[in-house]
Amino acid sequence: MNDSVYVGNAGKDAALDRGWILGHFKDADDPRHSDAVEIKWGVHPPGDERAEWVRGEERTALLVLISGRFRVELPGRSVLLEQQGDYVVWGRGVDHSWIAEEESVVLTVRWPSVPGYAVEAAEPHV
Repeated sequence: MNDSVYVGNAGKDAALDRGWILGHFKDADDPRHSDAVEIKWGVHPPGDERAEWVRGEERTALLVLISGRFRVELPGRSVLLEQQGDYVVWGRGVDHSWIAEEESVVLTVRWPSVPGYAVEAAEPHV
């Protein structure tokens, strides 16, 4: 077996780490550890929303709608993702928040992978 290979299921693995399947927060000896990028398989019930806005964003992000209806709030702009494959990209300095208008699955890719953005909450959040 090669320790630099990991095979998993995004839905199952995401449930173990608030949706995150790759990034700086994985153990250093885990093939899913990365300081360059982080990936989340987000499964959100209707009405699920980020507990607070991300402020002072230092990363670039790509959020792709897999299923459902998902809204991303940006300064002065609200982006509704409603068709599979709809996506939004925002960069450094762009604060954000979000809400799942319907049960939704989204894939989020952010780079670089840096600590300091987690919100202490009972529900999983982006």
